Amino acid sequence: MPAAVGMVEVKGLPPALAVADAMVKAANVTLVGYEKVSGARYTIIVRGDVSEVQASVAAGIDSVKRVNTQEELFLSSHIIARPHENVELVLPIHYTKAVEQFMR
Repeated sequence: MPAAVGMVEVKGLPPALAVADAMVKAANVTLVGYEKVSGARYTIIVRGDVSEVQASVAAGIDSVKRVNTQEELFLSSHIIARPHENVELVLPIHYTKAVEQFMR
């Protein structure tokens, strides 16, 4: 299924949960997972149509920037319009049975 992938990387689990929640509420996307990159770094991954993923990533970034802290929690974000099938097979960005019921 060709669908865009959007990622937001943050520092800390509570901000990661806030980002994931904001991303799925803001647009017609499916949360396909997260990756604990290292230490307290988490990357939230969503899939959907390009415009929906763009809106979702923007909402995720806005939500983490509203967290009141002295430390910067937003680390990075990126959108890939149509990831190559080889990327889909190797990296954890694909739809799984666990998220199948939420596919939009």
